Amino acid sequence: MLSQDELKTLVGQAALEYVVPGDIVGVGTGSTVNKFIDALGTMKNQIKGAVSSSEASTERLKALGIPVFEASDVGELSVYIDGADEIDGQGNMIKGGGAALTREKIVAAQSRQFVCIADESKLVQTLGKFPLPVEVIPMATQRVIRQFAAMGGTGVVRLKNGEPLVTDNGQHIVDVTGLKITDPLAFETQVSQWPGVVTVGVFAHQRAQVCLLGTASGVKKLSF
Repeated sequence: MLSQDELKTLVGQAALEYVVPGDIVGVGTGSTVNKFIDALGTMKNQIKGAVSSSEASTERLKALGIPVFEASDVGELSVYIDGADEIDGQGNMIKGGGAALTREKIVAAQSRQFVCIADESKLVQTLGKFPLPVEVIPMATQRVIRQFAAMGGTGVVRLKNGEPLVTDNGQHIVDVTGLKITDPLAFETQVSQWPGVVTVGVFAHQRAQVCLLGTASGVKKLSF
């Protein structure tokens, strides 16, 4: 039986198939993506570089000698490779467990194809069991929490060392439990319009076209 770490390594390596030689690759954030970054290091001379969704991924890419470009300095990317906290059967995802959801959504929107890499525990029928991350401007936090309460959700400010976690963008994260997101596209559209919400961690407008799932029998490919 393969460990979760070994499954992450497998899907990270499998994602190399979607990297276009000579291109700039969109790279996400998280423990599974770290395995992809390590694999990408083996073909760094075949790509121009990467656009990264977080400071942590940028550091890891640069440590391997992979050039990192600002998203605003490049055009459309051929592919964005990232993990997910949850993914449903249509390619909709919950993301943001690593607090990088805003930059992840920006790079995803800049890419022609989103390839999600995850282990099979992330595949769900309905989104919402994983606490939904929402990046908010601090002055709006309590009102956003009240708006989620009206929907039946419980929001709490994510803490780090006893203080509100501060994202790479200088904002806070509200994690929301108790939601059952049956219409991810409509939900994302609605919450994105709330004043003070920077990004909601539902990726339906920027859903995955492919998911590489690490399973006990190897990598399973889902296309949406």
